[in-house]
This record gives sequence, structure tokens and C-alpha cells, in this order.
Amino acid sequence: MSLVELIAQADERGLAASGLACLDRCVPLLGGDDEVLRPLWGTLAEGRDGDWADRLEQARGALDAACPEGPDEDEAALLARRMLAAAPAGRTAGEVRLWADACSVASLQIHRLLDPAEDPASVDSRREGRTDGMSPLVAAELRRQITVLELLAGRGPAGLRQALEVSTEGRRVLRAVVSRRARGRV
Repeated sequence: MSLVELIAQADERGLAASGLACLDRCVPLLGGDDEVLRPLWGTLAEGRDGDWADRLEQARGALDAACPEGPDEDEAALLARRMLAAAPAGRTAGEVRLWADACSVASLQIHRLLDPAEDPASVDSRREGRTDGMSPLVAAELRRQITVLELLAGRGPAGLRQALEVSTEGRRVLRAVVSRRARGRV
């Protein structure tokens, strides 16, 4: 099943986790630590919809303080910042479906920008299942997005811990890519 189909079939919790996982993997671009989004994951695990908006504002404040937006911010960091800004305060299915879909596209585009290998196909075609000739970093991100949605579809709330582990692995990979890239600029 393609990523687009998985997003279309996901429930509210799965969509929120999908968007959050994409954002979580891109936190290194915003200078955030590994725990900055953990409270949002907690609201998903506990089903406390009312806490989502408060935790989201706290995360935004922490990430803005860690890495204020600047005029020389690169495209990858701008995309990550937009994912954070677009996160809905409410967790209705309609709101989180739009956000999860946008986060999916943005995260794949971020990985494409950071991957030194060329990827000739569009991000949309990758999301629809056309994976021939994918660059390694984009392929890994696509697999992570699919895995998160499959875990939540198959296991419901119990899949959140595994989805977080998948996201943590992706964050480590992206942090290493960002670090290598920064060393290359010096």
C-alpha cells in the first residue's frame, strides 16, 4: 500500500502520530533536543486531546528559543519550521489529516535536499509508490513514514511506542547528516 493510501485510511491518532513523527525526525534542523516533542507523544499515548494544544505551544516556544528564525536559514530548516507552525491546536481528523499529509511531503523534501544523491522523481510520485532509483536518505524516510502508519493501523495506541522508536532512529540519522553538512561548510 502506498503512503498516500495509508494516510487516507489512518484514524485521528495515527494521523497525529504520523505528522508528529515527521516533525520529530526533523527537530535537528531546528536545534531542538531529543526530548522537546516527548510531551506531545505523551498526549497521544494517554488520549488527552486537551493537553495537545498546551504541549504544542510549549514545544514551539522551546524550539523557537533553541534556534530563532534567521534570514540565512536554509530551505530544509524553513520546511521544518513550517511543519511546526502548521501543527493544529485541535486534533480533529480533518485538521490532523491535512497536517500529516503536509508533514509527509515536507519531511521527504527535507531528506531530498539533504541527500547528496540525486533523486530524479518527484516527492509525490515517491509517496504514491514509485520507488525506482530513489536516493538512500529519501528511501529511508519513506520507509519510516510507512512503518509509523502501519504500526498505528495494526496496533492502535500500543503501536505508539514503536512509532516513537522509528522516529528516534530517523532523528539520529538526520542529526548525523546535518552535522556532516555543517562540517562541510566550515
